[in-house]
Amino acid sequence: MTIPEFRAKISGKTAAVLGVGVSNVPLIKFLLKCGATVHGFDARDKSEIADHDELVNLGAQFHLGENYLESLMRHIIGGTPGTASPTRLDVIFKTPGIRPDIPELLAAEERNIEITSEMELFLKLCPAPIIGVTGSDGKTTTTTLIYEMLKTEYERSPKTAKKPYIGGNIGTPLIAEIENITSNDIIALEMSSFQLYTMQQSPDIGIITNMTPNHLDWHTDMTEYINAKKNICGINSNRTKTVILNADNDITREIAADVRSKKNVTMFSKELLTDGVCIENGTIVRRDNGVTTERFFNVSDIKLPGIHNVENFLTAVTATLGLVSSESTLHVARTFGGVPHRIEFIRELDGVRYYNDSIATTPARARAGLNSFTNAATAGKNCLIVIAGGYDKNIPFDEFGEILNARAKAVVLLGATAKAIEEAIKSAPNYTGELTVTRATTLEEATVKAKALTALNDIVILSPACASFDMFKNFEVRGNKFKEIVNNL
Repeated sequence: MTIPEFRAKISGKTAAVLGVGVSNVPLIKFLLKCGATVHGFDARDKSEIADHDELVNLGAQFHLGENYLESLMRHIIGGTPGTASPTRLDVIFKTPGIRPDIPELLAAEERNIEITSEMELFLKLCPAPIIGVTGSDGKTTTTTLIYEMLKTEYERSPKTAKKPYIGGNIGTPLIAEIENITSNDIIALEMSSFQLYTMQQSPDIGIITNMTPNHLDWHTDMTEYINAKKNICGINSNRTKTVILNADNDITREIAADVRSKKNVTMFSKELLTDGVCIENGTIVRRDNGVTTERFFNVSDIKLPGIHNVENFLTAVTATLGLVSSESTLHVARTFGGVPHRIEFIRELDGVRYYNDSIATTPARARAGLNSFTNAATAGKNCLIVIAGGYDKNIPFDEFGEILNARAKAVVLLGATAKAIEEAIKSAPNYTGELTVTRATTLEEATVKAKALTALNDIVILSPACASFDMFKNFEVRGNKFKEIVNNL
């Protein structure tokens, strides 16, 4: 669909935007510009809505506060002849965090009101090829790496390479740029399971980095979570031309069987593959029919620590095959220092290094971060003091308990999951009683307690293995608070 076609379709119609967060503010502006009547619905008050007054001046109408869903329902049912009922909605743009099976949206569905999202609209309207990235871990870093490789190539060859944009769950909401994007551009798009859950559109290149239990407080079970992620593979759309999957992950490897055309699947692996992108004698290479056809760079060239970042580079290289040169990928490998809150070095104080890994909102992600600090780098001893705990996403901590016993010198626990993590530590098969486990009620207290447990050359890392919502708005706020605390020690 082109923008003029969408404008003709939406002009004069009544649209609801359910959840007026960061991504939906530019959506409201775009809908108003296209001639729609727009109603915003949100549980927050107007002081918490970005650009509220500007949006009102542009013509948006808001229904805010704890009764916002009641107001939404009145607009879903509205339009009763001869009454003062609200105008009935033609379309609802839902924020990703709201499930589609709440009573109000089910009522809208029964009345044939279209339910979509800012992300789905962007995929419908975007004239440029889209590289979509999802997965349980590594989405943001991988999306950023893809963008950096594309940007490096564009800077080297602006006349022949495509101009890249980055968006989705990272950066500026791209619906704000939709009128500037052309077919000569290219998009790196991070996509969450919430966004993909009901998605009928898909990107040109769909990537799943890996799959481990996550967001089971939102999804009904692991099967629903997996099926949501699979939508990036073009299960519901013919747009996807290439699907990129992790051969080292049991779930993603099996997803290959569900892709419509098996010839469109490209795998990546840390092990040697017959076909795909993999590691051969310490070098990231491309192989076809058992023959190495392209060499990129040595694993030792990667500046970012950790085997999980090697996987992120394998994914990014696979995504940019035929789009960037090996020189551009090597440049990014040697220079890219990482994304904030992802094993982010904060400072060294009294011979102790402090790291922020607030993005580690699952046990699997936290385990990968802790394994980044190899025994070789730490003189063969456990020198990690780990701050962990937070909001409960109903994910088991058994394996996290094992890795803490194996890698940590001490653990400071806080938040709603503190008890569950301590129980996992003490019930783990490798528990010896040597690991120091203590509790804290705030992040400030946890940081001070962690510092008190350090010795020369130790490492303190915020590696929560949990979401932040019991104490903080999101992992970024938590990570920034931790950095502030550490810098004030």
